[in-house]
Amino acid sequence: MGLQLRAGLGLEPWSVLNQGISRHTGLTIGTVTIVSGALILLLWIPLRQRPGLGTVSNVVILGLVMDATLTVVPEVSSLGARVPLLAGAILLNGLATGLYISARFGPGPRDGLMTGLHRRTGRPLRLVRTCIEVTVLAVGFLLGGSVGVGTVIYALAIGPLAQFSLRFFEIGDRGGRVVASSAAAPAHGAPAAVDR
Repeated sequence: MGLQLRAGLGLEPWSVLNQGISRHTGLTIGTVTIVSGALILLLWIPLRQRPGLGTVSNVVILGLVMDATLTVVPEVSSLGARVPLLAGAILLNGLATGLYISARFGPGPRDGLMTGLHRRTGRPLRLVRTCIEVTVLAVGFLLGGSVGVGTVIYALAIGPLAQFSLRFFEIGDRGGRVVASSAAAPAHGAPAAVDR
């Protein structure tokens, strides 16, 4: 997220929202990311999502690392450097989603919202993620967050990237529940199968 901000071609939707809130509150974007992550956990209650170590770690670490990245990585002015920075940021975010959710220590607040809605609605993961991203983007834009071509690319790419990385990094069947599939979710109480 910090790398995408430094690319200067448009933030990912959650950061558009967080930046918009940051501009109205005076808090750093990392602090807003932490607070919003904690608030998103409230949306887990009707979805019957259970937080884990990964959930709590995500709430705290994500904002701290974002602020640290912005401190360490200088602003980039050359378009030739900004485009690969943007592409790398989007790819890393998609891969990171699969890595930490597949570890089964609990998804972060935003990804838990995605997987919870996927399971409850039966809609494909990429559709659920894309709908969430577009909704968050609209609210962030109205609050004054930075939107650009990178925002659109991220919003359209993160769902398929997350779905791919979840399958790619899947740890063999350990008797746990399936967190995501491109197929419709099974009826309540029916066994789930992993989409290959």
